[in-house]
Amino acid sequence: MNTQTLFETLIDPQQLIQTTAELIRIPSYPGVAEQETAVARYIQDRMAKAGIECHLEEVVDGRPNVIAVLPGSGDGRSLLLCGHTDTVPPYDMPDALAPRLEGERITGRGAADMKGPIASMIETMLAVKRSGLKLRGDLIFAGVIDEEMRSYGAVDLIEKGILAHGAIVGEPTNSKLCVAHRGLEWFDFCFKGKTVHGGDQAHGVNAISKAAHFICAVEEALLPRLEERRDPLMGSPTANIGVIRGGTQLSTVAGACTVSIDRRFIPGETYEEVCAEFTRLLNDLAAKDPDFACEMKVQDVSVMKNGYVHMPLARTTDESFIELLRANINAAYGQDTELTSFQAWSDAGILSSYGKIPSVVFGPGLIKCCHSASEYITVPDLTKACLAYALIAVEFCA
Repeated sequence: MNTQTLFETLIDPQQLIQTTAELIRIPSYPGVAEQETAVARYIQDRMAKAGIECHLEEVVDGRPNVIAVLPGSGDGRSLLLCGHTDTVPPYDMPDALAPRLEGERITGRGAADMKGPIASMIETMLAVKRSGLKLRGDLIFAGVIDEEMRSYGAVDLIEKGILAHGAIVGEPTNSKLCVAHRGLEWFDFCFKGKTVHGGDQAHGVNAISKAAHFICAVEEALLPRLEERRDPLMGSPTANIGVIRGGTQLSTVAGACTVSIDRRFIPGETYEEVCAEFTRLLNDLAAKDPDFACEMKVQDVSVMKNGYVHMPLARTTDESFIELLRANINAAYGQDTELTSFQAWSDAGILSSYGKIPSVVFGPGLIKCCHSASEYITVPDLTKACLAYALIAVEFCA
């Protein structure tokens, strides 16, 4: 029996459905006490029952990463399967924690982002254990906290010295192999004016008007420059003006206004340069207008641990790693796998930039349905991803 046939017999779609559903039922979004802890304990229990070494590592506020290891003989390459155990809140999703199987679809909060992918990784660990195949390198699973916020979990992995020769972050990629993604930062630009009655405008300073001048400068001076910078996989960096808040009422000159911008940057752009470009725009406007006053700051929800930012994932120079991944994904899915960039941000940016671990993003599910009222994942996608992870692990760690 060849390796693929062996794992096709060991991977049980019904068990994948059950594992995904059980994970969805466990709330792990912001506001839940010890947010991801119950998920971590569930994973630890599953691993322990299968005889797989597994432990919890507290990261912050009682919230732990969960680490499981299938040890190799010690003379091979180690592979890290990494996924985040937190989700976004239910928002407008009805019965978000009551998973539903409708045909081949499992619906519920976190189905795609990313309790379904985690289920595939868990079942991969269990299948490799049951196979009896002897690995030379370690196969490691890490369920990390807080990816949706400050990525405390991935940072903790790095700071505690996680060792791996390659990593797969299991975000939903629709079976595509994502070898790169943009970095990100969320900025608030807080404009200060002078509040007066609307009938006395000459003695006031309208913060909304100052914000409008800044928005024009972004669109006219910054965005064209960003468009000129292109990455073969990611395209151009972006600056999206996503939110504006200002003023109190129609008859009052606005004394404050805040503009929020999502800035996505590519390899070759440094974080310091990203900040400096905005600073230059603000300084130029202030030099022309003595009433122009603005404070630029990173949004609280985007501030990472000191020394870390949401770095981009650059394509690894280890092409043999990419080809190994691609060949085994092709085998599992029975089709050629597209090599592309990931649309969102992921912990792969942390593992690669700070941990120096060659990393990719690959997992079951569709990014477009994540965080939505109809988030789902399909059973065939879970099964094929699980098969792909297993085939990759056996060859990479062999």
